[in-house]
Amino acid sequence: MPALLDVRKLNIEFAAAQRPVTAVCDVSFQIGAGEVFGLVGESGSGKSVTALAILRLLPPQARISGSILFRGEDLLALPEVGMQHIRGAGISMIFQEPMTALNPVMRVGDQIAEAVLAHETRQRHNRHLPRGQDGQGLRPGVSRAEAWRRAVEALRTVSISDADHRARDYPHQLSGGQRQRVMIAMAVVNRPPLLIADEPTTALDVTVQAQVLDLLGELREKFSLAMLFISHDLTVVSRVAHRMAVMYAGSLVEMGTAQDVFRHPAHPYTRGLLNSVPTLRTDRSRPLQAVEGTVPTMGALPPGCPFEPRCAWRVESCSAALPPLAEVAPGHLARCPVVAREVR
Repeated sequence: MPALLDVRKLNIEFAAAQRPVTAVCDVSFQIGAGEVFGLVGESGSGKSVTALAILRLLPPQARISGSILFRGEDLLALPEVGMQHIRGAGISMIFQEPMTALNPVMRVGDQIAEAVLAHETRQRHNRHLPRGQDGQGLRPGVSRAEAWRRAVEALRTVSISDADHRARDYPHQLSGGQRQRVMIAMAVVNRPPLLIADEPTTALDVTVQAQVLDLLGELREKFSLAMLFISHDLTVVSRVAHRMAVMYAGSLVEMGTAQDVFRHPAHPYTRGLLNSVPTLRTDRSRPLQAVEGTVPTMGALPPGCPFEPRCAWRVESCSAALPPLAEVAPGHLARCPVVAREVR
């Protein structure tokens, strides 16, 4: 069965004064129908840029190569009008900061209803259009009253109490958790098959974070959603993802099932991340192990593996070229020549 989303050899560069800056390099992954794929990495690793590239929301100075297939259709080849039909109805996104993503001067119910009206349209022949037009006009497929009803129902779906009243509130009148639920309601109101959740639990306390994760799980089962779940929090990803990839400085360094990556981490960066997270088994008399060194800037990446300057396992070939993702176990890939050599 073909993947719902198939990202192949995605590369993203941004024009700069001296030379182009590489933000994403050779990223490939697939997401099946109903699957949750976790993308984890530090801030600045390229996670959100990858998500924005899928929806073609990057600024004009971004240069994108590769292919992004959604239901077999390359989104990078679609005209903008085609992408307008995909965004919201085919692929929706929960942005990581609802206070900036929501319009502060519109009622939240109107913002959700606007998403309904944007996609519930149909073309009809109109002989009264001015000359020079193609004879096709647009008219709403649903009334504004119906769109408002769907907006209120979407708020109920995400467990906002007194949804009829809350739909008339403005974003500043809601708590952080409620604003995040509004963002989720807007994302699922058109029942898209794929949902991109970009750091959906950022800035939420632990209790509200757990509620949002439970809600996303319920919606995934209820609507058979596939999900690209982006986070820097390993604990959150381990809870929600079926498969996952670890991203570092614009490249995927490890990919596999969440169980394999957490139980048998292969890449030295993944191991370093997991060793820096305290668990119940952690010896509290000793300091946590930190990953030595610092993340390179995107404008000054090393010529080979971006993790090479910080890696205790590095060999000569690591500085020559970016290593390929090699299979270290069935379905488990790592971008490390040392690990690949051990497997052989």
